[in-house]
Amino acid sequence: MAPSPILRFAPSPNGRLHLGHAFSALFTARATANLGGTFLLRIEDIDPARSKPEFEAGIQEDLSWLGLRWPEPVLRQSARMTVYAAAAEALKASGLLYPCFCSRREIAAAAKASDPDGAPLYPGTCRQLSQGEAVERLARGEPAQWRLNIDLAARAAGPLRIAEAPAHGTDAAWSEAAPRPADPLRWGDAVLIRKEAPTSYHLSVVVDDAAQGVTHVTRGLDLFAATDLHVLLQRLLGLPSPAYCHHPLLLDGQGEKLAKSKGSPSLGSLRDGGEDAAAVRRRLGFE
Repeated sequence: MAPSPILRFAPSPNGRLHLGHAFSALFTARATANLGGTFLLRIEDIDPARSKPEFEAGIQEDLSWLGLRWPEPVLRQSARMTVYAAAAEALKASGLLYPCFCSRREIAAAAKASDPDGAPLYPGTCRQLSQGEAVERLARGEPAQWRLNIDLAARAAGPLRIAEAPAHGTDAAWSEAAPRPADPLRWGDAVLIRKEAPTSYHLSVVVDDAAQGVTHVTRGLDLFAATDLHVLLQRLLGLPSPAYCHHPLLLDGQGEKLAKSKGSPSLGSLRDGGEDAAAVRRRLGFE
C-alpha cells in the first residue's frame, strides 16, 4: 500500500512572513488537499544567530490567519542537531567529507565560477590537503567547515533522476510528473557542516524530509537547482526521494523576488493595515 501523502511548509524564523511565503504555504496546502494528504509545518531554525522565538510565533500567527492548520508537535531543527551530526558522520566514514579552513574572502578571490545560487564556486583548495595536515589543523582548533567531495560523491551515487511535476498557476500537476536528470556537480564541493552548526540547509532538509515521511515537496523555483544536490544526499544516505514541484516566485515592482532582507511588506503589516486573509488569498489566486 502506498504511503499517505505528506507535504510540508518549512520557513526559517529569521523574520516575518511576506506574500511570497503566503503563496508558497497556500500552494502547499492546496497540493496537500488535492492529494488527500497531511500538511506539516516545520521550523528550520539551524541558524541560532538569526532565529528568534518572536519570529516563530509570528509564523504560526500568520499561517493561522490564512486559515492553515497542521498537526502538533511542530518539528524544530534546533532540537535535532545530534541527528544531523550522525548523518554527517556517516558521510565522513564513507570518505566523502573533508574539512575546509578557507575564509569567504579567500574563496571569493580564488573562485573562477559561480554556483547555481550565484555564490563563488569553491575551487577545492582544502581538498588537496594531506590527511595529516588536516588532522593537525583541526587539533589546533582552527575553525573548519566540512565539504562534500562532489566528484567522489557523484561516482558513488551513480546517475540520478528527479521526479518533477510542473506548476500550473496555483496547482501542482502531480499527474504530469516526469523524471529529469540531476546535475549535482554544478554545486561543487558544497558545505554540509558549517563552522557554527553541525549541519547545513542541504543536509538537514533531506534528513528531516525522510524522518517525517514527506512524499511530495512543493517550494519556489529558487530551490530548483538545489534539488540536484538533495537527491544526491538522499542516495548517499539511503533515504527515499520525494516527488518535487517548484512553483514560480512572487516578484516586486523591480522584477525581483520578495525577500525579508529587502523589507518586503510582511503579512503582519498587511493585517495591521486592515487587509483580511480572504483578500490576501484572492490576491494570490487562492479563492
